[in-house]
Amino acid sequence: MIVSMIAAVAQNRVIGKNNQLIWNLPKDMKFFMASTMGRHIIMGRKNYDSIPLKYRPLKNRTNIIVTRNQKYSAKGCVVVNSIIEGITYAKKNGEKECFIIGGGQIYQQALDQNIVDKLYITHIDSNFDGDTFFPEVDYTKWKSTLLFSNIANESNPHDFKVMVYEKS
Repeated sequence: MIVSMIAAVAQNRVIGKNNQLIWNLPKDMKFFMASTMGRHIIMGRKNYDSIPLKYRPLKNRTNIIVTRNQKYSAKGCVVVNSIIEGITYAKKNGEKECFIIGGGQIYQQALDQNIVDKLYITHIDSNFDGDTFFPEVDYTKWKSTLLFSNIANESNPHDFKVMVYEKS
């Protein structure tokens, strides 16, 4: 099974502020939805809580929430106590590619544990004020492919490019 991470990241590595996304990029959100649809997605509890109630759990995906809180539960979700436990659950269910979708601490743990095979990164060509950051990654150690790029327009107000990085 492939373990992937998917994230939208500003030039200054910001990914959020006050447990919320800072930007509105519908084209990137559509990419996220298409990439993760039908898959097992692994996220931290704070990341899950940041999803607006009307979208929780994310539809047509197996939502796996990682938390240290042994008593935590979320309707329609699988709750685990580690990323590895979430990956094991996905693998046992025959998943071909699971996605780690955040937040910052979960991304850092996954990279520190060297369990990620692939990165889907939307590089936003702007800096933002935020309090949650994507970990530093040496992208030169990964094989990169440009999936698509976007020039700022009325619907997507920031230039961005979506890259896939695979372990070399």
